[in-house]
Amino acid sequence: MPSFQTTPGTRDILPPHAGRWREFTRIFAQEVEASGYQCIIPPMFEDIGVFQRLGDATDVVTKEMYDFVDKGDRHIALRPEHTASVCRAFAQHRPLAPWKVWYSGPNFRYEKAQAGRYRQFDQVGIEALGVDDPQLDIEVIALGWHFYKALGLKKVELIINSLGDAGDRERYVDALEKYFSSNISSLSQEAQATLQRNPLRVLDSKREQDAAVISGAPVISDFLSSGAAEHFNSVLSGLRELNIPFTVNDKLVRGLDYYRRTTFEYISSALDSAQNAVGGGGRYDGLVEDLGGPATPGIGFALGVDRTLLACDAEECFLPVAPRMDAFIIDTVNGTHATRIAHILRAAGFNVDRAYEGRSMKSQMKAADKSGATCAVIIGEDEAAQSTCTVRNLSTSEQVNIPQSTLFTYMSELVGAREPRRPQQ
Repeated sequence: MPSFQTTPGTRDILPPHAGRWREFTRIFAQEVEASGYQCIIPPMFEDIGVFQRLGDATDVVTKEMYDFVDKGDRHIALRPEHTASVCRAFAQHRPLAPWKVWYSGPNFRYEKAQAGRYRQFDQVGIEALGVDDPQLDIEVIALGWHFYKALGLKKVELIINSLGDAGDRERYVDALEKYFSSNISSLSQEAQATLQRNPLRVLDSKREQDAAVISGAPVISDFLSSGAAEHFNSVLSGLRELNIPFTVNDKLVRGLDYYRRTTFEYISSALDSAQNAVGGGGRYDGLVEDLGGPATPGIGFALGVDRTLLACDAEECFLPVAPRMDAFIIDTVNGTHATRIAHILRAAGFNVDRAYEGRSMKSQMKAADKSGATCAVIIGEDEAAQSTCTVRNLSTSEQVNIPQSTLFTYMSELVGAREPRRPQQ
């Protein structure tokens, strides 16, 4: 028989780590919904044309997309990122602006797997469409910043830049192309290849051979229009007002062609410098229009779940924790008592587990200890005959025999009252 393994670039997320992912998303939703963002769930695959709007010079479009022709002869691509799908949804459904949405879920890119980066990877993020106001930029950046703080991270830094308006970016790209072309012999082979596709991306090179050339490259701030410069200064002023520290980095660019004006990244100094970006985003225009909608400004960010959790591990915060069990039911009679009592306690809001298959008292007690439950509720022959139960505190080994009818009250006093999950029947 074949022995199957996960496909390269993917992995199983097992408990209790999967529970940490769910909690990650819960905290994110709580943070952004307090600012008026509502959840959107776009499809995981779209017409490939939706994602081709990201730019023909980007690696995502040229070599990383998972695309195929489906049984209806439609050319489809698995979602490599969320922003294009959100903009397609805006163009299709035409909601009232400003439209503020958040998302979570997997994306797919065929790229080399490395620490915190997989071919199937999850992100959470927000998009705000229909407003060209630096105050919105400040809000978006602050939401990401405060989310990282809510996780307990202390070594996250904000890097920010402006890519200017469309004309500014074009003039800057032309200047970069001329500069790098005149120094092409000093660039690595990889950077030379990147130069042919997108001169901006050469600035992203972390190779030592390219460092000296990059350090002398033109900076975008010299190409900003007065409007773009004013917008950027307003954003920086607002971040100072909120006491959010930042570093302006003239070399910071984003990998997708739709970015304009404000662009930013969150990096973790707790991670290796070559792979320390935990999230990022920026302002964009033209994408909704390219997808059939009206000209619509937008801004958003995407935060990598894997990289962020690696940062949490490095800082020893927001660590995985198994769900707390309030009680473990031990039934040495026939198992039906455990079924009934567990049902009642779970409906009342308690977390309850039990053993199966008529195991011995000793075996069930071992399972109870392993579960981490606060107490064991024991039903033996005597307890079944008398409609009582023995409740043993698994931390102190103290135990008491009580009527089964008072178990709910006793549990509430022992572990605290719980919110009922469903009405009693």
